Amino acid sequence: MNKKTEPKKKASNAKSFSAFTTWLSLRDQALFAKRLSLLVKAGMPVVQSINALKKQSKGGVRKMFEEVAYDVSNGQFLSKSMGKYRQVFGDFAVNIIKVGESSGTLSENLQYLAVELDKKRELKGKVVSALIYPAVILVASLLVTGMMIVFLFPKLMPIFQSLNAELPITTRILLAISGFLINYWLWLGAGIIFGTVGFIILLKKSKPARHFFDATLIKIPILGNIFRNYYLANTCRTLGLLLKGQLSALEAVGVASDTSVNLVYRNALLNLKHAITKGSAIAAHLELRPKLFPPMLTEMVSVGESTGSLSETLLYIAKICEQELDEDTKRLSSVIEPAMMIFMGIMVGFVAVSIITPIYEITQHIGK
Repeated sequence: MNKKTEPKKKASNAKSFSAFTTWLSLRDQALFAKRLSLLVKAGMPVVQSINALKKQSKGGVRKMFEEVAYDVSNGQFLSKSMGKYRQVFGDFAVNIIKVGESSGTLSENLQYLAVELDKKRELKGKVVSALIYPAVILVASLLVTGMMIVFLFPKLMPIFQSLNAELPITTRILLAISGFLINYWLWLGAGIIFGTVGFIILLKKSKPARHFFDATLIKIPILGNIFRNYYLANTCRTLGLLLKGQLSALEAVGVASDTSVNLVYRNALLNLKHAITKGSAIAAHLELRPKLFPPMLTEMVSVGESTGSLSETLLYIAKICEQELDEDTKRLSSVIEPAMMIFMGIMVGFVAVSIITPIYEITQHIGK
């Protein structure tokens, strides 16, 4: 009785640790796949390999490896045990490992998985780096302007007011902004914090709000192209690799939809999955959504389907999307840099004019 019930207890623990205490970055996932591949290739059994990795881990990750090793030692496939941690490893990794187990190429598939996870991490890094620079410039300009308004401007105001003269409109605007920031900075800060937290919660809890946000992301000029190529590159690579691993188109599209982080593309892939069950060709359905899947992409997919080389075609499309992503990030930098400099110049210039103009009028008044 105990032997039968113990695995169930372990399984429930796995869900608990997976949901609340276990998280692996793309880098850590790739490192896990590389190390496990090397150990399996060296002839070490999977259970011993997992236990070896467990010794190098801590906390929830260590407990997770312990649960996986326990499952495998009791006859479960590695992919099935890892399937309990889909929110940690993802459907893509689980299916690649499953294909490797069924075909006897587990070590090769793990190495392949590590390479693809590194590519995915590199692709994500390009998108993040493209967004960091304009964000840093924007924050810096706001901080410089805010410090001038809050600290410098109030010290000059008594001098301006002592003249009993009408202040320029720019100075009066700046005076109102300065007073608001000084008197309500606590409320403003709290509003920004709670507003941000509320916005994040709204995106997580409300599908319509998340759908609207994701749809807006891919419509922004230049920036939208970056996100679109990022989603397409990940989707096409996932589909190509899974089809290459002998998964059916229906299964591959299902995994791709589950791993998509954009709700618009996820819904589009779910619709594609439904269309495939009715016998529709992939390209025929994709061409119905030209704003999500460009005509050139659907044409290439159509050729791949007709020639029986769909997996290779999808992997080639992924490379093209990555190249376009590189070009878009460079274009974004070339556009954002002067635009942000102009914006920063306008903000600082407005503050400077608002301060210098009254000073100039004071000197004129003294001269008279």
